[in-house]
Amino acid sequence: MMVDRADINSVLSQLRQVRSQIQEPPHTEKTAAERLTEEVEKLQNQSANYPNIQADPNVPDFQTMFGNAINNVNQQQMHSSELRTRFEKGDPMVDLPEVMIAAQKASVSFDAMKEVRNKLVDAYKDIMNMPV
Repeated sequence: MMVDRADINSVLSQLRQVRSQIQEPPHTEKTAAERLTEEVEKLQNQSANYPNIQADPNVPDFQTMFGNAINNVNQQQMHSSELRTRFEKGDPMVDLPEVMIAAQKASVSFDAMKEVRNKLVDAYKDIMNMPV
């Protein structure tokens, strides 16, 4: 009977050791905050090696590009309207296929502009709903 009791005591002591190892994190391990801080510092050091990137002065900004796109859509709409009016008045220099093609170009460009606008509005809403 004593042999069984000694085995139980040794098993219990081993279980206690395992439990204490599980409950107490080793002091040599870094916390999540320390690891995160090290990662941030490492990224900052890496970014210091990159040169400052300057914007190309030949590339227009977003506002200019978007304004040009809107103006192009407007010009296509006006050209389509002008061709339609000239065709309706009987201008011999304007034929029906030309009017239809111009109308389709204007319609497609306007639909594309609406989609871009809708995507921009959705992106703005997503940004506004982000937690700070």
